[in-house]
Amino acid sequence: MHFTSEQRLDDGVLERQFTLGEIPGILWTPGSASAPAPLILLGHPPLGLGKMYPRLVARARHAAADGFATATIELPGSGDRPRWPAAEQARADLRRALEAGEPVSDEIVDALILPLVDKAVPEWRATLDALLSLPEIGGPVGYSGGVISIGLRLAVVEPRISAAVLFAGSFVPRALFEEARQVTIPLHVLLQWDDEGNDRQAALDLFDAFGSKEKSLHANMGGHTGVPQFAGDTAARFFTRHLS
Repeated sequence: MHFTSEQRLDDGVLERQFTLGEIPGILWTPGSASAPAPLILLGHPPLGLGKMYPRLVARARHAAADGFATATIELPGSGDRPRWPAAEQARADLRRALEAGEPVSDEIVDALILPLVDKAVPEWRATLDALLSLPEIGGPVGYSGGVISIGLRLAVVEPRISAAVLFAGSFVPRALFEEARQVTIPLHVLLQWDDEGNDRQAALDLFDAFGSKEKSLHANMGGHTGVPQFAGDTAARFFTRHLS
């Protein structure tokens, strides 16, 4: 892991950009940590870190106030990373189906999501290896937000992740429903009831499939970008309970 820039935000949070091989990322650590801080991995949609930065840094600062370090990485094919023609074609097929008011086929969902999960999850795990080697970072580790299929796979294969907050706002391949039954960590799932880009029934079916003994579903009225502030506060309390 190579740190490429560093700045202290006005609330004392230390923000450091890094690269891990070809993977860019950002690490935020609390301004006054007397011991290694627990870590939350911040997921996000594949829109590029530049576009997502305002929302990510807001989440990071909120977490830092509760004593957590946070980190995120650029997803494959996003931002300044090499283009991924197959993913771009899948996104184009998805847009065409949505604009035409047609059902989104399993083939489109599989082509869009499965390769992304297969590429992104090993990169997240390599990033976690590097982050936990830093003296200012300790366990336990949580995962928050982003593409729910990535969070699902990480919860299955990464034993260092102790709890996860997932956002039911993206299409999930049917193959991953079986993997969901292997998830056993505590889960807090956010669902926007009127999300225009999400199949509500599929989201409810996925929640039912999760094998966790402790799982909660918090549904709010409104579209994809209408998540109320109190929903974020509830998620923060979930991490405080499970990671502190």
